[in-house]
Amino acid sequence: MKIVNTNELEEDDWESPGKQFGGFSKGVSIALGRVPESMDLDKRHPFDVEILRLAPGQVPYPYHSHSAQWEFYHVISGTGIVRHEGGETPIREGDAFVFRPGEPHGLRNDGTVDLIVYVIADNPVGESCHYPDSGKWLVRSPERTILRSEPLDYYDGEE
Repeated sequence: MKIVNTNELEEDDWESPGKQFGGFSKGVSIALGRVPESMDLDKRHPFDVEILRLAPGQVPYPYHSHSAQWEFYHVISGTGIVRHEGGETPIREGDAFVFRPGEPHGLRNDGTVDLIVYVIADNPVGESCHYPDSGKWLVRSPERTILRSEPLDYYDGEE
C-alpha cells in the first residue's frame, strides 16, 4: 500500500497562451503511481483523483464534453460557476455534482478567494472530447490530437 499526504504534494500550474485558461493541480492518483499513458489497467488505475485550485477569475479549461468519461466534482472551499447545457449554476463549499459522458461542462471561480475542488474521473481508454464553442475534437487514438479537419493547437478557437 502506498500513502501520500495531499498537503505535501507539489502543485502543477498551467496557463493558456492568451491567459484565458489556467489553474493549479495536485495529481493525487499520479502521486499514488498512476501511469496515465499506460494501457495496462493495473498501471492506469480505474479512476483519477485531482485536487484542482482556481484563483479568483480563473477558468481551467475550455467548455467541453467527454465521449466516455464520467467526472465527479466536490467543492472543498470557495465559490464558482459551473457552465452546462442548461446554462450556469453557482457552486459553493460542500456542493457535489457529476457530468456524464456527452454532457458539456466548464468551471470558473467567480469568488474573491481560491476555489478548491476534488475531481474524480474514470479516464476510459479511447476517450475523446468535443469543444462546442470552437467546434473541434480531441482524439486519443493512439496519441492525443486536437482537430477539426487537420491537427490544431489545444486552445485554437477558444481565446
